[in-house]
Amino acid sequence: MKLWLDGGLQDIESARVSVFDHGLTVGDGVFETVKAVEGRAFALTRHLDRLTRSARGLGLPDPDLDEVRRACAAVLQANPMPLGRLRITYTGGHGPLGSDRGDQGPTLVVALGATTRRPDSTAVITVPWTRNEHGALTGLKTTSYAENVVALARATGQGATEALFGNTAGRLCEGTGSNVFVVLDGEIHTPPLASGCLAGITRALTVEWTGAKETDLPLDVLEHADEIFLTSTLRDVQAVHRVDARELAGAPGPVTAKAMRIFDERSGNDLDP
Repeated sequence: MKLWLDGGLQDIESARVSVFDHGLTVGDGVFETVKAVEGRAFALTRHLDRLTRSARGLGLPDPDLDEVRRACAAVLQANPMPLGRLRITYTGGHGPLGSDRGDQGPTLVVALGATTRRPDSTAVITVPWTRNEHGALTGLKTTSYAENVVALARATGQGATEALFGNTAGRLCEGTGSNVFVVLDGEIHTPPLASGCLAGITRALTVEWTGAKETDLPLDVLEHADEIFLTSTLRDVQAVHRVDARELAGAPGPVTAKAMRIFDERSGNDLDP
């Protein structure tokens, strides 16, 4: 396996990032996960736009998107696989052992790992912790992910693959690595960005392609929604068949199944929508 670091491809066994890299010491970095199908990245332009927005939100210099595209192409070519998780990580670079940044410039790493297609439906749980919709990192895809690690570990321990958060106002927000949609009386709804959720790439495409509405929703909507589904880069559109102790018989339901078909068709016809 080869990855991109310091301006070129390196062997995964010998590639090294400084132990003083700010992404390691204080989580000062941003990232994107991109689906790669047969060596081709999906929705790369949208992902790179968000990478830039996240970097600006942290006060990092804009990434060199030409270099990032070269890095992605090189890594994909060097590591052929049917379905991959392409990870772009961009950090504050070498810095002191504190929150202040160094002056040696950012670090860019692009790596690829194999993955498999997700099942059509999954189980989720809700967790007692909240997303802070007013926080400094709200809406940014940063490497400060420990909160998600803790929540996902709880989900895994309960036989689920995702944990869903409310926000500080008790409204439905998002999952650890996904956006959440609910079906009410035949209509698809998803929390607005003001809820504190990430502006997911798959979320945006699903809203565009299905006509889903952005709606401020109470967390307990999960207790009575007709259907629930998740969206993310590697899940695409995935039905939920259980949330906490509630079973949703027949998942994916008809509205979710239609959304799944639409996403598969549209994404298959355009790799960079």
